Amino acid sequence: MTEDVEEKRMPLLDHLVELRSRLIYSFAAFIVAFFICYAFAEPIFAFLVEPLASLTEGEPGRRMIYTALHEAFFTYLKVAFFAAACLAFPIISMQLWSFIAPGLYKDEKTAFLPFLIATPILFTIGAAMVYYLVIPLAWQFFLGFEHPGTDGSLPLVLEPKVDQYLSLVMRLIFAFGVCFELPVLIILLAKVGMVSSTGLAKKRKYAILIAFVVAAILTPPDVISQVLLAIPVAILYEISIIGARIIEKKRGQQADDDDDDEDEDETSSSTAT
Repeated sequence: MTEDVEEKRMPLLDHLVELRSRLIYSFAAFIVAFFICYAFAEPIFAFLVEPLASLTEGEPGRRMIYTALHEAFFTYLKVAFFAAACLAFPIISMQLWSFIAPGLYKDEKTAFLPFLIATPILFTIGAAMVYYLVIPLAWQFFLGFEHPGTDGSLPLVLEPKVDQYLSLVMRLIFAFGVCFELPVLIILLAKVGMVSSTGLAKKRKYAILIAFVVAAILTPPDVISQVLLAIPVAILYEISIIGARIIEKKRGQQADDDDDDEDEDETSSSTAT
């Protein structure tokens, strides 16, 4: 009986050892990426500031400020942490796949791997959209509130703080990146049978309403960025419905093929009898 217990314990211990190894590799990859990104934290931050710098190019007196002694240092730490997470994600995802893949059947591996590949791609598309489209429009909107201060009034000039600017940009990138993962989440739920294309289509108007509410919470208080987040989310929701229908169609075809195989087996058995 003791030997049976030991045989049952060993696989669990092996899994724990494997999990520890994968976590160590992931953590080591993140630490290495963090130190590399910290060495380039200043040019990375300059890249994030580029949309604002382009809009104010040629205007004298433009600057960014920090009001605490440690503010710039911690800002660069945040930049390095954020960039390291993006840089180390492929390695971390590979470690995750190496851990779960041995426990999956061949068809499960075939079904899960595309979602693992699509996750960073969709996140990158969302981040690129916010950097090249949303941020320039939003910054131009906010710069519109400046005025020179004529007729004895004080001028109103933008002097952004480095930590607040970085926090806003990171929040926008994260919000758009996560929202662009909507098809992956919904199609996975459809694949396991938790949602259906019919149910998703019936709740379309609620999904659009939620998209605008989420956009209002995650983006700055301007209509431009809210609309530019809510509309792609609504489009991605429609794409998710199409993906769910394709999955249901394939599932129905597979069920019909299985029924045909069972009928052929029964016919063969009857003939043999």
